[in-house]
Amino acid sequence: MKKIRTALVGYGSVGEKMHAPLISVCDDLELVAVVERSKERSKEKYPQVKIFRTLEDLLYADVADLIVIVTPNEFHFPYAKMALEAGKHVVVDKPVTIHSYEAELLHKIALDKGLVLSVFQNRRWDGDIQTIRKILNENVLGRIVHFESHFDRFRPVLVDNWREKDVPGNGITYDLGTHLIDQTVMLFGKPQWVYAEILRQRTGAVADDFFDITLMFEGLKARLTASVLVNAPLPKFLVLGEKGSYVKFGLDVQEKAFKAGQKPAGVDWGLENAEAWGILHLENSSTSYPTERGDYRHFYRNIAETILGQAKLAVKMEEAILVLKIIEAAFLSHKEGRRITL
Repeated sequence: MKKIRTALVGYGSVGEKMHAPLISVCDDLELVAVVERSKERSKEKYPQVKIFRTLEDLLYADVADLIVIVTPNEFHFPYAKMALEAGKHVVVDKPVTIHSYEAELLHKIALDKGLVLSVFQNRRWDGDIQTIRKILNENVLGRIVHFESHFDRFRPVLVDNWREKDVPGNGITYDLGTHLIDQTVMLFGKPQWVYAEILRQRTGAVADDFFDITLMFEGLKARLTASVLVNAPLPKFLVLGEKGSYVKFGLDVQEKAFKAGQKPAGVDWGLENAEAWGILHLENSSTSYPTERGDYRHFYRNIAETILGQAKLAVKMEEAILVLKIIEAAFLSHKEGRRITL
C-alpha cells in the first residue's frame, strides 16, 4: 500500500527529536519534505527529504498529503488554515491554536473538506497516565474524590527561547498546562468550573512560569500545577479514592529517550524500571503498582489509520477546543480572582 506522504513544518528541537522519529517509524507514513527557513539540518538524518523555505512553497509543490506543524504557537492557526484550505490533512503540535475561536474555525474547515485535523497530545500515551486510566477503569480505588497532577522542573535561569519571550502563546500554561488539562479531560470530561493562579516567579520573567489550576467536577477536585522552581521531589500524580490512594513520582521515560536521540523502537521502548513504579496504598497494604508501557507511537499510527479510513481519531478537535476554553478560563480566573463556570 502506498504510504501517506508527510511533511514537517519546522525542524527545531521538538520537530527533530520527537516528531520526525515518530513519523519515520510509522509504517503508513513517509517523511518526504521539511520546511526549514535557512538551514538543511533535517537532511543529515533524513537525506531523502525535500527542503522548502516556506509553507507556501511546500503547498505549491504539492508533494505531501499530511502537513505536521511544529512552529512557535503564534503560527499554528495561520499555517494550519493555509494547509487545510490547500486540501491537506493536518497535525498541529499542542496547543492547536492560541484562541479557542481559531480552533473552532479550523475544525469547521476540516469538517467541510473531509480532512483529518488533530493536535499532538502525545502525553495521553505517557505510561503513568495510562496506568491511572487502568486503575480507574478497574475501580481499584473506588470512587475518586481528588486528582492531582504536577509537572515540576528546576530551571531558575531564563533562556533564549520563544516560550520565555513576550510573544503570543508564550509561557508554561500554554506549554505544560495544555498537557495536564488534556490528560484530565481525557479521564474525567468537562469540568464545572475553573479557578487558577498563573504567575511569573523568576526574576525578569516576562512569560508565566508557574500555574496552579483547579478543575471542579461533580464530587471530584482536580489540581493541576507546574513550576520551574521546584528542586525537591514532589509527586507527579496523586489520586485519592474511597478505597485508597495512588502516588507516582518521576516523569515518563520517553522524553528523556527522545532527547538522547534514541529511536522509538524495540521491545523495551517506553517501559519503566520497577524501582520507579508508583505506590498503591489500600486500607491494609501498600504495594508498588506496575507502570503501563508509555508509547507515543500510537498517536501517528492513529493519524495514519484515520486518514486511511481504518480507525476513528483518538485526539479530537472537540477535546482540543475544550482544553483551550479551560486555559482561557484559567487566565480570566487569575485576572479576576474568581471561579469561572464553563
